[in-house]
Amino acid sequence: SSVAQSAPAAGGKSSLPVPIQHKPTNPRVLQHISAVKAKLNRNKNISNQHVGKKPRRHWRDRVVVMVRDSYWLHAFWELTQASISRIESAMHADWHLARPVLRLMEVTEGGTTSASERVIKDIEIHGGLSNWYVHVDDPPKSYRIEVGYLAGDKFFGVVRSNVVTTPAPGSSDAIDEHWTDVARNFDKIYAMSGGYSSDGNSTELQELFEERLRRPMGSPMTTRYGHGADMLFPPSKGFVFEVDAELIVYGVCQSNAHVTVRGEPVRLRSDGTFTLRMNLPNHRQVIPAVACTPDGSEQRTIVLAIERNTKVMEPVVREADD
Repeated sequence: SSVAQSAPAAGGKSSLPVPIQHKPTNPRVLQHISAVKAKLNRNKNISNQHVGKKPRRHWRDRVVVMVRDSYWLHAFWELTQASISRIESAMHADWHLARPVLRLMEVTEGGTTSASERVIKDIEIHGGLSNWYVHVDDPPKSYRIEVGYLAGDKFFGVVRSNVVTTPAPGSSDAIDEHWTDVARNFDKIYAMSGGYSSDGNSTELQELFEERLRRPMGSPMTTRYGHGADMLFPPSKGFVFEVDAELIVYGVCQSNAHVTVRGEPVRLRSDGTFTLRMNLPNHRQVIPAVACTPDGSEQRTIVLAIERNTKVMEPVVREADD
């Protein structure tokens, strides 16, 4: 409520009434105002540290995106209270108008610089959430998601995600929202979600899988069998694993021509095609293929330069309590 009070003007004349504001004193009104402010603060605070029954020992800022099918992405995020407080301080007066959002960006030309990213849309979120499904169009395309705050046309980012690429329509079946299904299709989702990229975010993607499924996701074998693999398949002292490769050379020529590969004659089929299976040693080799007309009046040569580089990595042995 307010009371109108006339203020004296210059020359002794009174001016227009000046309202005097009074703070509400009704307990119910004060309680309602307090509840509204608390709700606004909860919705604006997207830190995950105060969400959930079990407190975690180590919190950090991260957002991880997975590809579910050609038109849907699934984003998971974890934000610390310290980062939210830091953004609030950086925004100053803009914080009062700030809205937490997921910013979807289309990534082109490798997606490692801001110049190659285009903002598609901002999706408004609120406190208490830790994941969101995002609809995308016109696959296949690459995307990145950034979690932050939007005030007018000013965006203050908190954390950026890995880059993911949606498959072409019909190239893969949809993956449902159940994590058991995600486990069965781990390799497929991991690859589409940028797990094998070199942008440094694959570790967080792997950690997300391990946390949600509560088992190691370090390899397809471990993914498939989990911790029970140690009991189902006890380690063998004579464990052998070898990989080799062969080279297949094929071509086509006039059916009555004379063809040699590495100086050895090649038998042509009736339609002039030929196929050779050759050893592929672990080094660089040059393979000349020569074809001559039946009368020897014309000769053509094609040279294949092939290199094989095989690397045998150090074995990883997991202890029973890992």
